[in-house]
Amino acid sequence: MTKADVVNEIARATGIDRASVLSTVESFMEVVKDSLAKGENVYLRGFGTFGIKERAEKLARNISKNTTLIVPAHKIPAFKPCDTFKEEVAREKPAEE
Repeated sequence: MTKADVVNEIARATGIDRASVLSTVESFMEVVKDSLAKGENVYLRGFGTFGIKERAEKLARNISKNTTLIVPAHKIPAFKPCDTFKEEVAREKPAEE
């Protein structure tokens, strides 16, 4: 499902025009990105948490050149779903093709 699919689904379900829904979805994504950039987690009760994970420095290999390199420590955005979200996904049947 793409962002356009999400916007269309919300617009259909709520009756709100597509442009307003798109603006709201993009604003939500901006707020989440800005909060994570500031080091703040975003908690959505009943859905999950957007947060930052820290990756330690590690040694990696470039197999095409047969060399090693050091990947420096860095931070990455992460999402952790809440327990009810995980349970609901586990109960769902896969879509028939």
